[in-house]
Order: sequence, then C-alpha cells, then structure tokens
Amino acid sequence: MFSLPLSLSLVVLLALDTAQFGLALPRKWEQRQLATETEAQQKRWGDVPIMRQRKARRDVEKRSAWGNAVGLGDSEDLFYSVALMLGNTTTAFNLDTGSSDLWVVSSACQTGGCEKSTWPQYPLSTFEDTGADVLMQYGDSTTGTSASGPVGRDTVTLAGLSIQSQPFAAVNKTDSSVVVDNDAAGIFGLGFPSESQVQAAVVNQQFNTPKTTDEFVSTTSQNGPLLSRLAMTGQLAQPMFTITLQRDTIDVGGNPGVLTIGKLPDGVDNSSLTWVPVKLYSPADGGLNPPTFAPNEIYPLRWEVELDAVYLDGQKLADSAIKPSGVQSTTVSALIDTGNSILRGPEDVVNTIFSTVSPTYNPASANSVPAFPCGTPHTLAFQIGGKMFPVDPRDFVVQQKAGDASNCYAGNLVSTDPPSVGGLFSWSLGDPFFKSNLIAFYYGNLTHPSQDPPRIGFMSTVPSDASTQLQQVVSSAQNNGGKFASTSDNALAATANVASTTYSMSASATPASTTGGAQASQTESSKKKSAAKANFGCADSVGVAVTALASISLLLQLI
Repeated sequence: MFSLPLSLSLVVLLALDTAQFGLALPRKWEQRQLATETEAQQKRWGDVPIMRQRKARRDVEKRSAWGNAVGLGDSEDLFYSVALMLGNTTTAFNLDTGSSDLWVVSSACQTGGCEKSTWPQYPLSTFEDTGADVLMQYGDSTTGTSASGPVGRDTVTLAGLSIQSQPFAAVNKTDSSVVVDNDAAGIFGLGFPSESQVQAAVVNQQFNTPKTTDEFVSTTSQNGPLLSRLAMTGQLAQPMFTITLQRDTIDVGGNPGVLTIGKLPDGVDNSSLTWVPVKLYSPADGGLNPPTFAPNEIYPLRWEVELDAVYLDGQKLADSAIKPSGVQSTTVSALIDTGNSILRGPEDVVNTIFSTVSPTYNPASANSVPAFPCGTPHTLAFQIGGKMFPVDPRDFVVQQKAGDASNCYAGNLVSTDPPSVGGLFSWSLGDPFFKSNLIAFYYGNLTHPSQDPPRIGFMSTVPSDASTQLQQVVSSAQNNGGKFASTSDNALAATANVASTTYSMSASATPASTTGGAQASQTESSKKKSAAKANFGCADSVGVAVTALASISLLLQLI
C-alpha cells in the first residue's frame, strides 16, 4: 500500500503552500548526519554507505533476539504479515511498503471486520492517548477501504528492536476486512514520514495545526513511523530494510519470507544489487513543501522508481498512450508495494498483454477473460537501472477454477489509474514481483535527501529454468486431480524460525531471461481476496492531506 495513493480516487487541490508537511530530522540529528558517499558512489548508486552505530536514545532499547531479521507469515500468497509486540500484546500486521502508518484493531472496535480477526486485539490498558484522531483511506478509484480511531503511543518491539512511545492508531472502526480476514490485525507501513497520517495528526494536535512544515520535520524522530524513528535515532547499522517473499501456492518454496532491518540479509553482497534512485516529488506534483531550514530540498513521497521499459516474453511493450491527469509527467515509474497482492499497470498496456497471451481476449467486453493453458509460460519483465527483472512464470497465472490445472488466466495483473497529482506512477509492482526479487529499501538522509538520496536495490531470484519448473508443476497437478501444492505460514512461527535462516545466493545465481512464464493458482475465493487486497495496498493521499491540515480548506474533486 502506499501513502499518497497512486491509484487515487480523489485529487487534492492544495491552495496554500502550507497544505503539505515535509520531512526532516531534529537539529541534533543534523549535527551527526550519515556518512556521505563519494561522488563516484553517488553517480553509480551502487554502494550503500555504512553508518556507524550510535549510542541508543533513552526511549530506544536495542536487542539482539533475531539479529534484526523477522520471518513473515503468508496467507495464500495474498497477504504477507509480520508479528510485532505492541505494548504487552503480540499480534500480526500486514507488511506494507506502500503506506507509512502503523495501526491495529483495538478492543474498542466492534465492527464486523474487527470481530473476524483471529489475532489478539490491542487492549487499551497501556494506550497513551494523544488526543488526536485519524482517518486512513486505502485504494484506488475502483475500490477502497478505510480505518479510523484515536492516535496514541506505546512501546513497539520488532526483530529484536524496541522503541518507546511509538505513535500508532488504535482502530475502532474499519471496513478493511481484507486485512482482518487474512491472518492480521492491522497494517505496518514502512513508507516515508511524508505520507504518515498518524504523524500529521500528532503534530497538528501538539502544535495546534502549524502553518509550516517545520514542526512536522523537526519532531519526526519522536512522532514519525517506526522504521524511520529507528533509523533516525541511530539504532540501525544502515538506514534500510530488505524484503523477500516466499511462495506458498502452485510451487511451494522460492525465497525465504524475511524482513531484514538495518542491513542486507546474510549471504547477500551489496554488489549483487542494482541500485536506483527513489523518485522525488516537487510540491507542484503533490510532494512536500520543504521546511524553512532546508528550503531547497525535494523529498521522496513513497518507494517509487523509474522504469526503463516493460517486456513480455522478450518483446518490449509500447509505452502507455494514456495521458496523466493534472501533471506533466514525462517518465514511467512504478510503486514498489508489498501491500498490493498483484501487479497493476496502465489500462492500454495491460490490454495489450492480455491480448498477446490470450488471442480470444476482448478488451471491449467486461466479462472477457485473458485465458491460456496453465502450462504455457509467459514472462512479464521490468527493466530497471538498465537490467531486467522478470516476474517468475509461476507468479503470473491463476487457475480459472479450483481443480482445473489446464485452464488458467492472467489473474495477477489488472489495470490502474493514470498518473496524477500525488501519484505519478503508472505501475504498481506488488507481491508477485517481490517473490521474484530480493528488494532493499534505503531511506538515506531524511532531512537533506540531496546529501544522501533514498534508493532501492533489486536482485533477481528467478531461476533460469523457471519456465520448465512451471511446466513440471502443472504436469504434476494434472496428475493429481488438478490440485496444486499449497501451504500457509503463521507470522509468529515464522519469526521464531528465522534465526537460522541464511539467504541462499544460489537462487539468484543465474537470473532468468525475459522469455517463458506463468504463475500461482488460486481458488475462486482467493481471487476475490486478491482483488480486494490490491485495493488495500495503497493509502489514499487525500486522507493524508485532510488529516495533516484539517483547518485548511482543500478542494476534493472526484476523478
């Protein structure tokens, strides 16, 4: 999910410069900035600078329980979760690089969605209420969910790291059943502070809705998202995290499902990754207005990178002819989003893909299905930083119906909204992409990004014989009554087991070419969940702006 949504259902027209908060670190942090890279390193985006470990702040306790790595739960390859301890309660949260906020279903939530959660709800006994409230909206123009409740503070423990007084929302109302119905009790956003609605609500309450971004920026180390605070208070060896997602359907295995914090996973060398800059947003494009103490900075909004090109079965696809809405975007970019269970792209490009893999597909018919034989591999690949990053063939297709291992369709790809203010990307690369790549997210210098820019590193883990493996799996399923292999992972059990996990470089020794492919199959109920989760995978930027500056008039216009 991400924050200032990509697939915006609303456009926010900001009349005042003060209508957007900025990012920055307190003066104390400015005096001990990250070690800067050499000019050559900055040019090639290849080396992540190492931060020296700093003495822990009083409100942060460093632990070594899991070596700063945590295993991930997996519900049908649709919802990936991580166990956090919030106060005295350990529960599961959906892992979401597309949004920035932490929220949990509280004991005060009586809506139907909350009652369905199988994980413990957060009791309010240790909740330190800030007096602020927040409404968080997720999705695009075709779907959407919301969650709301009071904002408070409590101690949060993740991967052996504990931080006190972490702001979060204790949700007492939500229609986000796609979260609570799928082995989680909330969302853990790993995005930038700029998209944090919780942080904005706290700052507005604390500083009486300030007119500039200065207070928001200078208190981020106290009021910001969990991982940003850990990085800013010097608790991480590097201001970064990495994610690999496992495959639990079609062909169980692949990458280990692990979130590694502050470093690359064991066994992974930095030179194996292709590093590219995170897209920065000017205020005119819906980005943050800089604070007065850093007036020339341009800040990142979300984990978004430029795409060189998109390929299908080795053939470059034409760029979308759909014009952006309200912005003069000249590049093609993609949101890198674990909160999105599928892949999303421009409608005309998606229709081209469907028509290519399925000659009978009719884009003019709402009921037309891009069907093709399950054993026919098709590979969708994204060129990033001059290198090709394909989606594993096993993560491209979906069964048309349970028990049928012969007839599949391109069910893990849908169209999304065109670029617009606050959401310049035209592609959203969700969980299928993460199952095919190790991805590293580097925050850089949150106060002055020009000094140490944020970036993302990619390493393909698709084996060279992925197409053959798909065909073997399909053949096996056909001989087994049409049933593909399937399993699930509990977030808490995954955390307990990750201590012995070392990433195997052999999985990525020979990246796959851009030919061949097909993906995991799902039951009909799973496909419905997949469509729903794709919506929950992005936080609505409208909610961010409205929450951040409730006293400033904003014009909301339906697309």
